[in-house]
Amino acid sequence: MSGIAAFEGRREIATASEMEQLGRDLGGALRAGDLVVLTGPLGAGKTTLTRGIGAGLAVRGPVQSPTFVIARTHPSEVDGPPLVHVDAYRLGSPAELDDLGLDLDRSVTIVEWGRDMVDGLLDSWWEIEIERGVADTVDLEDDDPRVVTVSRRP
Repeated sequence: MSGIAAFEGRREIATASEMEQLGRDLGGALRAGDLVVLTGPLGAGKTTLTRGIGAGLAVRGPVQSPTFVIARTHPSEVDGPPLVHVDAYRLGSPAELDDLGLDLDRSVTIVEWGRDMVDGLLDSWWEIEIERGVADTVDLEDDDPRVVTVSRRP
């Protein structure tokens, strides 16, 4: 099991730079074979967190949203596992995700919009849910706080 277990639970993240730093810390704890599902609304910080994870893993960048290419692989620059960054937003079913032929055993795989899409890929995975911290405000700014919850699934 990876060292990400130390991050389980809820925390408030006040800024985008704090979100990226959390990602760096997570990236330092993730290992080949780890699957992480990122859940949250548009603009919540999923790609910012993934950018930090890429920095923590020391992979070749830039790490940016793979919305239009579906999946992007970032090789390690330090002989570690590659980062496979998937955006499942446009996928219609878990079978389409499985059809990508991801190398789950030898990479760290991050799946944005992956809730209910990764069942059956592995026995268990990490889920990181990002919620906007100001629930009563409709028009949120980018630097509004987020609540990040890390948990093991199933």
